[in-house]
Amino acid sequence: MSSAVSGVQAIGRKRWTRLIPVAIIVYIISFMDRTNIGFALNGLNKDLGIDAAQQGLAAGIFFIGYLTLQIPGGHLAERWSAKKFVGIMILVWGVLAVLCGFIQDFGQLLWVRFFLGVAEAGIWPAILVLISHWFPAKERARAYAFWMMNIAIASIITAPLSGWILSFTDWRMLFIIEGLFPFIIAAPIWWIFVTDRPRDAKWCTVEERTYIEEGLAADLAASPHEDHVSIRKVFSNSVVWRLTLVYFLIQIGFYGINIWLPKVVKTITGGSSVEVGFVTAIPYVLAMFGLWYNAKAADKSGRYSTHVLLSMAVGAVALVISVATGNSMPVLAIVFISIAVAGALAYDGPFWASASRAMPVVVAGSAMGLINAVGNLGGFVGPYVGGFLQDATQGSFLAASIFLAACLVAAGLVMLTLRRGGDRPVTERPSETGATSAPRAH
Repeated sequence: MSSAVSGVQAIGRKRWTRLIPVAIIVYIISFMDRTNIGFALNGLNKDLGIDAAQQGLAAGIFFIGYLTLQIPGGHLAERWSAKKFVGIMILVWGVLAVLCGFIQDFGQLLWVRFFLGVAEAGIWPAILVLISHWFPAKERARAYAFWMMNIAIASIITAPLSGWILSFTDWRMLFIIEGLFPFIIAAPIWWIFVTDRPRDAKWCTVEERTYIEEGLAADLAASPHEDHVSIRKVFSNSVVWRLTLVYFLIQIGFYGINIWLPKVVKTITGGSSVEVGFVTAIPYVLAMFGLWYNAKAADKSGRYSTHVLLSMAVGAVALVISVATGNSMPVLAIVFISIAVAGALAYDGPFWASASRAMPVVVAGSAMGLINAVGNLGGFVGPYVGGFLQDATQGSFLAASIFLAACLVAAGLVMLTLRRGGDRPVTERPSETGATSAPRAH
């Protein structure tokens, strides 16, 4: 049995080392260009006179633009080409990321950030669709889990890199330098290494192609009526809308923490830009472990909703404790802010595993786009309300932390209502290859 398992793993190994790392790198740069504004806030305040509420608005308006191409992006990836769609949008977002370094006033900043959101919209569901074309259901949850570590990795890289850039230049060059990465890194490797489907990939062996296509065919055969599903079912599905609400609340909490984290760390430690950058990376190292082990435990138990709630509760409590501790005990405050970030990210694996059970294959791209589009509006609310509450409390982050924590807990509680349809029945077990149980929709 063990020799048969190792043989299957050897046949399918090339996809893991070729496609997933490229998808991770592309999304790391995407995430960097949307969140590096957190390190530019002090400079924006000093040079353009933008207060905390305006800073939060500038950070959050990205997610209004992010609404636009989510559903079309997933649809085009499924019906046209994920490779071409993402490849084109990489170049467009690169131009807009560089333009952030040339803005002269608050209005220009809002417009550029809005269109940056438009350019990056659709990339997340498009990559989810791409992965679904290369990984049969018995492997897909694990593939998603590896890819979704990109957020933590991106934050680990962005924080010290941005702090280092600011140590020898200003916020304008921060935007310009990191805005060049899509052109010199993301676009070349995406166009060279990514292929839409196994049948189009010259590097894919006959054995691997057969293994993938037989697995995908078996997945489709398990859902014989899915060819007739209308996209209207996505919009009329109450489970999808509850998942969207959960995602919305989580994004309020996560981006509220993420955008303001450098400022919170600066308040706690009083360090230089470089020191703040490295300290800000610490929570995301812990988040990688939280993401992996929470997903692993959720796959083992099948209780995806419970594991989302647990991660939210841990993140919420740790966030409030960290801010309440403040600079009186900086080491303890950093420990708890690290736990808070880990909790706010550890939901990802079980959440998308649960979400995948609610959606038929033929509308998976559109459904993922809907959840990601509407849910990511929370990325607007979190930073903006966080800034507003700081202005209202003379710069204190305590009220903002309580608000963000309440949103995380609320997300976990709503997730519990999805236990019946979203959790995996206990009769389903992980496959012999070590992959998790099938997310059937992708």
